[in-house]
Amino acid sequence: MINVCDIQIMKPLLAQHGFHFSKAKGQNFLIANWVPERIAEDAGVDETVGVLEIGPGIGPLTQQLCLRAGKVCAVELDKRLEPILDLTVGEFSNLEIVWDDVLKQNIPALVQEKLNGLRPMACANLPYYITSPILTALLEAECFEAVTVMVQKEVALRIAAKPGTADYSAFTVFCQFYGEPEILFDVPAHCFMPQPKVTSAVVMLKIRKELPWEILDKATFFRTVRASFAMRRKKLQNGLAAGFPELGKEGAGQVIASCGLPENVRGETLNIAQFADLSNEIFRRKHSD
Repeated sequence: MINVCDIQIMKPLLAQHGFHFSKAKGQNFLIANWVPERIAEDAGVDETVGVLEIGPGIGPLTQQLCLRAGKVCAVELDKRLEPILDLTVGEFSNLEIVWDDVLKQNIPALVQEKLNGLRPMACANLPYYITSPILTALLEAECFEAVTVMVQKEVALRIAAKPGTADYSAFTVFCQFYGEPEILFDVPAHCFMPQPKVTSAVVMLKIRKELPWEILDKATFFRTVRASFAMRRKKLQNGLAAGFPELGKEGAGQVIASCGLPENVRGETLNIAQFADLSNEIFRRKHSD
């Protein structure tokens, strides 16, 4: 097995195939063996697991996943990597590569087709510029046991943030609605080639089998969350009135009061259960008229 984290091996190999890193695709390749090993290990990958890997790159994480998983389906956009992946992971019979943009794929159908009969998990070292859309797609697919991703550390902190903290955001609530996050470990910039300007972190979201809150309408719930964060450090009443013009300021105040919240409460201090109460109250009002 080629050590794809060894610069002395990979630099000439990449040069031989005329490969240049694409800034536009956010390509930073791992050059520290312990990182992909730990991701695969900490994600809990074993022979009962089928892994959907997004963006295998030159294959460091792919190798570690293939050594452990029942099957790995890797989705890669950059066709220039085909001859390199042939060399680095071509020996694995439990690997299938789909050459496409994962955001154009029907993820549940792909998982059903390629990883049938296995416990589905998603793993990825995500390019920074496209972290949110891919993570959103993986969570909304609602077909994984766990999603383990390497992201910018500040994004990991946002995903795992607590209510009322500076990192807590609408994206936090979105991620924690679908899964329970745990930051597994940090990855310093020197573990990559070329070196990014920031530290990365690996975060695992254990997907909720069932929601611990009653939510009458998912669309209203997420609209409520977005409205609540739209005006940080302002009263929740203002955010709800702007996000739901049909409520108006008075209606927004009534919704807040009927959920037992103080009238000067701010949206960024609420937990998911409180957002659920608010959205259910708004939904009921809209449908009782």
